[in-house]
Amino acid sequence: MKKTLFLILDEYADWEGAYLSSALNQREEWSVNTISLEHIVSSIGGFKTSVDYIIGLEPANFNLLVMIGGNSWSNDNKELLHFVKTTFRKNIPIAAICGAVDFLAENGLLNNHSHTGNSVYLWKDYEGYNPTSDFLEKQAVRDKNLVTANGTASIEFTSLILEMIEFDTPENIEKMMYLNRYGFYEYCHKYGNLYVS
Repeated sequence: MKKTLFLILDEYADWEGAYLSSALNQREEWSVNTISLEHIVSSIGGFKTSVDYIIGLEPANFNLLVMIGGNSWSNDNKELLHFVKTTFRKNIPIAAICGAVDFLAENGLLNNHSHTGNSVYLWKDYEGYNPTSDFLEKQAVRDKNLVTANGTASIEFTSLILEMIEFDTPENIEKMMYLNRYGFYEYCHKYGNLYVS
């Protein structure tokens, strides 16, 4: 079974990973797990989450790291940075959205990838941000094994991650995203009714 780790800090943005986690969790070959610095974290929406793994005690093998945004990414925790850097070094697919992208920028982890985020302006004082690749003003960007997105891009974020991990055919991924973006009845007009065989 392939293992996904959703990295969530306190005051995480619960909506940013919802489309992705629900897609992954409906497939037998994928497991959805949470990891953080604390045993229990709360989301911006008020959900209390008991996490599966504490950083430093994570599983040796996992297949995807998803860094969910929120209000706690201005963080200088050494174990957190070591964990993320190690994941990059292992060439494990990584996806970051919203404030989590700010963390990558501040720590020089975007410098060799095309990327996006909430705003490049926010990073003007980051000493570690010296990119050799472009900041792209797009909702989400994939470059090799990294997906980045701004905080309003949960659908685009999900789509690029599913493509990156070869979750399904491009056509089926597009159908899933169309349903989430435009709703059931628009989907029916384009692809037919899901409930009629």
